[in-house]
Amino acid sequence: MLPPGVLGFQYEAEGSSAGLTSLAGLPVYLDLVHSSGLAAASRRHVQIAGTQGWLDIQITLALIFLNLAGGDCMEDLERLEGDSGFAAVLQAIKREFLSRIERRALKSRWRRSRQRTVPSPTAASARLERFHDPAAPKAVAGRAFIPAMTEALQGLWQVNQALLGFIQTHQPTTAATLDMDATLIETHKAMPCPATRGSKRISR
Repeated sequence: MLPPGVLGFQYEAEGSSAGLTSLAGLPVYLDLVHSSGLAAASRRHVQIAGTQGWLDIQITLALIFLNLAGGDCMEDLERLEGDSGFAAVLQAIKREFLSRIERRALKSRWRRSRQRTVPSPTAASARLERFHDPAAPKAVAGRAFIPAMTEALQGLWQVNQALLGFIQTHQPTTAATLDMDATLIETHKAMPCPATRGSKRISR
């Protein structure tokens, strides 16, 4: 048995097959998200959730873990949802990521009882669409185009700034290397996510 970290969970040997997880490394990142202030920064700067459905911090955590688990499309959120051990960890510590006001408002955000632990692919995709400005000019094939940053994207930029500040505090450096990929990969029904046709892919 390993001692607990920042949050209220710990690793221990288990003889039964119930509640086990193939994603045992992910809960360590929950400690990091909490300690780095990433959760607090997300709550402070990303405010697009409205009054119904998943909270912004819940969507943020789901997408972070989707990438850490090797997911490459929204449908891979079902892999997180289907892992009973990891879902149990999220259920156990979810309130530690929520403010008192958010905890009080949880029930009123749902018209029906919520059964899922992580957002569905549809819910996550719909939330990401809110970062896009529908009035922005359309991209033209063969021509570089950088749309204006929306207010929602500015919030994400501030979250990233807070995370970089945490890293710089613990491991200062005077130089940084930016890895930029200008490759455009068209995605449509002819290029589906593995095992799922017509899926949206996540670019890294």
